[in-house]
Amino acid sequence: MMANPTSNVSAIPRTPKPRWLKVKAPLSAECLQVERLLRELQLHTVCQSATCPNRGQCWSEHEAAFMILGNVCTRRCGFCDVTTGRPRPVDLEEPNRLAHAATLLGLKHVVITSVNRDDLDDGGAFQFAACVEALRTATTPPTVEVLTPDFQGNLSSLDRVLDARPDVFNLNIETVSHLYPRVRPASNYQRVLDLLSHAHFRRQAAVKSGIMLGLGEEPEEVIQTLNDLRASGVTMITIGQYLRPSPAHLPVVRYVPPEEFEHIGQKARELGFLRVASHPLARSSFHAERLFHGSPS
Repeated sequence: MMANPTSNVSAIPRTPKPRWLKVKAPLSAECLQVERLLRELQLHTVCQSATCPNRGQCWSEHEAAFMILGNVCTRRCGFCDVTTGRPRPVDLEEPNRLAHAATLLGLKHVVITSVNRDDLDDGGAFQFAACVEALRTATTPPTVEVLTPDFQGNLSSLDRVLDARPDVFNLNIETVSHLYPRVRPASNYQRVLDLLSHAHFRRQAAVKSGIMLGLGEEPEEVIQTLNDLRASGVTMITIGQYLRPSPAHLPVVRYVPPEEFEHIGQKARELGFLRVASHPLARSSFHAERLFHGSPS
């Protein structure tokens, strides 16, 4: 059984969620339409599986981040609400259903992410590539962004994804270096930087990453992480507030105010990031199309 990464964390008093984190529930007709389509096509989204706070807005605007390779993860990260366990076999028809859903929804930019599949030799890279290739067959192919796991550092798996030529390669750093043992115990800070650097060296896609604030990081650590990401070739960055999915997950140490996010976002631009989304509700896939094209998120 995997160790609970929150077991050694000191209890932190729970504080009310500030007003700037209030979002509407996903109850609109558009949301219901998207939810019904996903259910009919047996597709998962990170919007549902990771309890994303932006689901209502995204689905109302016919935006969704598809989560391939099932909705059961082989890892248990302290911040993530995706179920941990033994995943089902890979569904080889999933790429075609995903492409069909993207066409029906009229998506111009598609985000593909996945659970960690450490049970597979390639970590699921083949399925990522198959999904990108399926989307390329559309009458009007969308731009494609992949948000991958770290493939346990396997560069051959990463190359398999990059060879499919996504428009954006995204791998989240998630947090600062010293918090990795608590936040991402099955991953490694330097491993993520190495994979991002390799993707940049291949120069087949824009390179993107993301970090959460509010887990106990110090301001200088955030700036150091941004420096590390830029040195690894990352040009697109999302910076958002960590929100605790349940009492079993890591506590929120601090709710970072919007003005602090604005300050950090400005620092990121000064460091040379070309696309920056820095606000409490920023997430890797939230308004990903706008960020890709350089529009405000």
